[in-house]
Amino acid sequence: MNKPKIPPLVAILIGVISVSTSAILVKLADADSGVVAFYRMLFSVLLMMPSFLMYSRKEIFNIVRKDWIFSIVAGIFLAFHFILWFESLRYTSVASSTVLVTLQPLFAIAGTYFCFKEPIAYKTVISGMIAIAGSVLISWGDFHVGGMAFYGDILALIACALVTGYMLFGQEVRKRVSLTTYTVIVYTASTITLFFYVLFKGESFGSYPMMSWVWFALLAIVPNLLGHNLFNWAIKWVSANVISIAILFEPVGASILAYFVFNEHLVVTQVMGGAIVIIGIALFVIDESKIKKLFQKNS
Repeated sequence: MNKPKIPPLVAILIGVISVSTSAILVKLADADSGVVAFYRMLFSVLLMMPSFLMYSRKEIFNIVRKDWIFSIVAGIFLAFHFILWFESLRYTSVASSTVLVTLQPLFAIAGTYFCFKEPIAYKTVISGMIAIAGSVLISWGDFHVGGMAFYGDILALIACALVTGYMLFGQEVRKRVSLTTYTVIVYTASTITLFFYVLFKGESFGSYPMMSWVWFALLAIVPNLLGHNLFNWAIKWVSANVISIAILFEPVGASILAYFVFNEHLVVTQVMGGAIVIIGIALFVIDESKIKKLFQKNS
């Protein structure tokens, strides 16, 4: 395998910083949640379309009916994930919302267990209980701060469940469809869903300040295309577990940015609960067999 020009860990670091801006950019955009989500996905599709048309357009004619259905359903799940997550940021803090969304691996385990009857290991149960305890601590603290903050936490958890559905439908399709083609189909389905949602809600597609359009575009470019594309590039050289652990630092980066941009201060329950959630998810994604081999080599 050829040595990359950019060290993969540097790319992962840039990717983490990029996805950490998502919640910040959403709060900066002066628009309804559905509108913000719509333009994020629309601009993402438009930016990806030249590459898709140049290199991958022929693949679309070979996609079977089942994969079309799964991709469209994944796009619908992704659309409502963004709506509820963006809405949660109106009620709760950036720290609480982003930490709760990182519970996605646990929702995925529950989904694969009930949908595909995959067994659950003891390590998964333990790490899940730790992460859930952390999320309860965050929500308990927010409930005492105010009922609306707790409501925002609930929205974030539902958004987490929806993005898990998006991942579960997508993992089957990705076995047969390339990343670019799959992403364009899903993002297009998501954009269409969000268009009708905004239309149904009677929200405005236009008449926004110039800076809102800048935030819309940056949401597509930075967390969507730059952040996630760098993860997809780095996975060629590093383990998926490394990237999974790296993504856990998104709430940390988002909380730091929220402090400087919005002057959002963390309370004790957020710090403690967030740390517990990250520890729980880290225990879940860490491959202990590889760690044992590493210690054996160094001993």
